[in-house]
Amino acid sequence: MLADAEAESVRRLLRGARLCSVGRAADMGVLALAGAGGEEVALHVQCPFRVVHGDRVMLGSGDLRYVRDGAAGEGAFDAFATMYDERAADLNRVLGGAGPVVGNVVLGPGGSLTLEAGRELRIEIVPDRSGRDECWRALVRGGPHYGYPPGVV
Repeated sequence: MLADAEAESVRRLLRGARLCSVGRAADMGVLALAGAGGEEVALHVQCPFRVVHGDRVMLGSGDLRYVRDGAAGEGAFDAFATMYDERAADLNRVLGGAGPVVGNVVLGPGGSLTLEAGRELRIEIVPDRSGRDECWRALVRGGPHYGYPPGVV
């Protein structure tokens, strides 16, 4: 678990931020947010995560393993033709208009991180490995970085 001061810094960074887009860099999930003060905030996720609306999973990191309907299987990942890419594009069309604001940030045991935004929208991040590999990082572009496990970022 993060130290109290670092956990509070993560909460302060993400609370009140507007979710702008979801994407990826290779197999790392990338969420772009506009901070409450207008700063560019990002969440880089290198472990399982999902975007949930109510009871429906809108996007999951596991979607990277599946080829989008109609796409060629060979090279689909490099061509950004996975189910993840398709679902991220759909979600981004909604986010572009809605821009839900993060109202609650929950840091749980084992590095879990949940952002609750708008009406019934949640981003759930669940580290699934032991060791000192980075699982997620919350950052301000050109500013502070925080992450899990502690001391890795």
